[in-house]
Amino acid sequence: MNKEDIKRHLREFVGKKYVITLLVAAVIFLVVGQQSVLRDLHRWRQIKAVKQELEQTRSDIEYSRRTLESLQNTDSLERYAREHYYMHADNEDVFVIEED
Repeated sequence: MNKEDIKRHLREFVGKKYVITLLVAAVIFLVVGQQSVLRDLHRWRQIKAVKQELEQTRSDIEYSRRTLESLQNTDSLERYAREHYYMHADNEDVFVIEED
């Protein structure tokens, strides 16, 4: 081996060392630790799911509030009971038609 071959091999080794070091550092940042990218992605998905659940809950609350307000009237209360609980007066018959 001459001097040029030694320099070339040394440059290749040093270049590989930096590449390997950068790859190891990238893996550490992606996978290991409390602030890793994978954990951040998991937390982001959890936050998104909780926000969707919160929005659905707010919508349900608003629907329940409107229903409660409408049931303050006796006629509305009777209509609600007939529609949802199939209640009827003593002198009437109720026919329930279910659609597929």
